[in-house]
Amino acid sequence: MGLADIHPQLIADCHYMGALSACDVLLNRNAAVPWFILVPDSQLADVLDLPQTQGRAVMSECAAISAFIKGELGYTKVNFAGLGNVVPQMHLHIIGRSTADACWPLPVWGALPEGEVYQPEVLRQWQELLVASSALQPAPL
Repeated sequence: MGLADIHPQLIADCHYMGALSACDVLLNRNAAVPWFILVPDSQLADVLDLPQTQGRAVMSECAAISAFIKGELGYTKVNFAGLGNVVPQMHLHIIGRSTADACWPLPVWGALPEGEVYQPEVLRQWQELLVASSALQPAPL
């Protein structure tokens, strides 16, 4: 798909990390929690409407990002959601959570305080780890 095909609100809110085979990978700019957003290559609005083969590929990539959050970033809890109420383009939220995060135990929506921004070296490091663990095709940061 690519950066040009992603809804402008997602681009405004996120860093574009690159692409996997079925989804583009974004990272929310608010560094209070590791909040990844995957955007499947589809014109459909809901993940449950994807054809079976594509749906399995998308879920596999979501699981890979979850494994990254748990294995590389050390989170034990991951929240997963596909809402699309504000941004109509299908996108899936994969968020590392801990009892020490700023809005625990509430959902991040509406409760996440303005956090620090990611430093360029953290973005590059995470991108490199995703290249190694998930075959991310990196984008310029």
